[in-house]
Amino acid sequence: MNDASSLLLRKQLKELSKSPHEYFSAGLVDDSNIYEWDILIIPPVGTLYEGGFFKARMSFPKNYPEMPPTLRFLSDMWHPNVYPDGRVCISILHPPGDDKYGYEQASERWLPVHTVETIMLSVISMLSDPNDESPANIDAAKEWRESFDMFKKRVGRIVRRSAEDM
Repeated sequence: MNDASSLLLRKQLKELSKSPHEYFSAGLVDDSNIYEWDILIIPPVGTLYEGGFFKARMSFPKNYPEMPPTLRFLSDMWHPNVYPDGRVCISILHPPGDDKYGYEQASERWLPVHTVETIMLSVISMLSDPNDESPANIDAAKEWRESFDMFKKRVGRIVRRSAEDM
C-alpha cells in the first residue's frame, strides 16, 4: 500500500466532507479501501441533465497522484464523452504526457495537481458542454449533432430514471 497516495486521498475525502460541493458528493465504497469512491453527481440547473442523480465510481491507482483515477457512471448515461459501459472519457483522466494520436496536448492531460474536486468539476462541465469531436460514444455524438431533439428526449428519460432510483 502506498502510504503517500492513501494519505492524500484521505485528506481529499476529509476536505470534501467538511465543505460539500453542490454538484457532487463523494464517499468510500468500503471504509477499508481508500482507493474506491462512490460519487453522486447532481448536475447544475440549466443543463440537459438537470434534475438527475447519477451514481458513479472513482477508482484510484496505487500510484495516485502520478497516474489518474478512472471514473465510471453506474447509472445509465447517454453522452458523447461517456462510453456505453459508463467510463468517462475526458482529457484530464488520460495518462500524463503526450497523446500518441496528437489530439491532446500534455497540458490537457492528467497532472498530479488534480484533485477529486477538479476532476468532478471537469465532469460536470463535460455534461453541460460535450466534446463531440472526440466521442467515446459514437451514437450519442451522432444523435447530439444530427437529432438534438431525440438526444434531449433520451437524456430526459435517463434523468427521470436516475431520480426514481434514488
